[in-house]
Amino acid sequence: MQHTNIESILIVGGGTAGWMSAAALAKILGREKVKIRLVESEDIGTVGVGEATIPQIQRFNIMLGLDDNDFVKKTQATFKLGIQFVNWRKQGHSYIHAFGDVGIDVDAIPFYHYWLKLNHTNPDADIGEYCLNTSAALNRKFMRPINNPNSPLSNIPYAYHFDAGLYAKFLRQYAENLGVERIEATIDQVNLRDSDGFVESVTLKNGKQLAADLFIDCSGFKGLVIEEALKTGYEDWSHWLPCDRAWAVPCASNKAPTSYTRSTAHSAGWQWRIPLQHRIGNGHVYSSKFMDDQEAKNILLSNLDGEVLAAPKQLRFTTGKRKQFWNKNCVAVGLSSGFMEPLESTSIHLIQSSLAKLISLFPTKDFNQANIAEYNRQTHFEFEKIRDFLILHYHVTERDDSDFWNYCRTMEIPDSLAQKISLFRSTGKIFRESYEMFSELSWFEVMQGQGLMPSSYHPLTDLTDDAVLHERMSKIRQAIKTSVDLMPFHEDFIAQHCAANKM
Repeated sequence: MQHTNIESILIVGGGTAGWMSAAALAKILGREKVKIRLVESEDIGTVGVGEATIPQIQRFNIMLGLDDNDFVKKTQATFKLGIQFVNWRKQGHSYIHAFGDVGIDVDAIPFYHYWLKLNHTNPDADIGEYCLNTSAALNRKFMRPINNPNSPLSNIPYAYHFDAGLYAKFLRQYAENLGVERIEATIDQVNLRDSDGFVESVTLKNGKQLAADLFIDCSGFKGLVIEEALKTGYEDWSHWLPCDRAWAVPCASNKAPTSYTRSTAHSAGWQWRIPLQHRIGNGHVYSSKFMDDQEAKNILLSNLDGEVLAAPKQLRFTTGKRKQFWNKNCVAVGLSSGFMEPLESTSIHLIQSSLAKLISLFPTKDFNQANIAEYNRQTHFEFEKIRDFLILHYHVTERDDSDFWNYCRTMEIPDSLAQKISLFRSTGKIFRESYEMFSELSWFEVMQGQGLMPSSYHPLTDLTDDAVLHERMSKIRQAIKTSVDLMPFHEDFIAQHCAANKM
């Protein structure tokens, strides 16, 4: 049988997507079998500011064999237990979408159904009292999980906030140590084969050509290979997610870092706050149809914790996805594959997920179309389910104080989301479809946080006597409180285990 294994990979672009791709592929494929090169130019900036992540990133770090404390130190990172949403349901209201469990399931019935039953008689019941991560975040606590299955402290899912530039630098060193060749250059042209339209090579500005079997497009919004050369096409979702611009700026931190990301809704969008060890990353995501650039910048600058550390940077984008993520012998990873605003910190995860699927469906030189079709099918599904989850935040709201919120609250939504909302509103039931990213608990936390409450709850919860239910709920609340009291403060944990050098 003729040898058709991939022998060379060219990664077009650096930044977070490029160096995550380089690190993962070098680790899995090894330097002896596949030649991996990455082309980037110092003249081309990256989008990266402060990045927030979700717990799945730990799988990526474990796969690479990274030491957690070393990773945190070198990226000026802090820990993240969830996301706080302020002013999303209505002005003055806040809730936390936390990682991890809420309560304890009973007889295969999810705990949140018992809480819904309790809420029918006590509408002021706080779901956060039954979630370790929520309580810990609000009390500025953090620790890694302990090895004691009988304790709530054995299950503390966490993610990170880190400096995206330092993260790319960290992964670059890792990848180069595994034999990845970095080429400092600007690509002038992408060359396609006449016979089948596959990518044959790229031509650099100095005239040199770089050929490869497989091309990974990490060129950002531009989509240098996937779009400019291969004309793949783009599906625009801005009618559902109308924010199309953002101002980003770092500021000084005058207090201990929180163990959660904060998202604060404004009149035509929202503001992120990502605490790092050496600064705070901030940004205002907004819709240019409902707010002009100067007003958006002013809102951002008037809602910072400390001194501005750099000039505000504007980003422009169109939420949506490529019509194909893998086209011929090119796979788009990161912003070149599509853009989902960072409301639920999915950007890094989508890079990681793309790489996991690519490795699982890794091609040979014949680039079997069934392989490519399956990759695209899975990735379309993932993007669409994340899209629905993001739309939920905007659509299910009581806000009617601006044209933006009136539009979002009354707009037509995808059928898939409408069905999910309808089922929950009438029965309190949520079902996770196939391998969609967000769990039933995530959907529940955001639905009830945004004010969507069902007219009924799971009928099987009535099999539990009310007195028994109240006693069980009380014990869970007390166990959470006791556990949080035992946890160290977030800043103390960092100081003891993984404090970064001052910058």
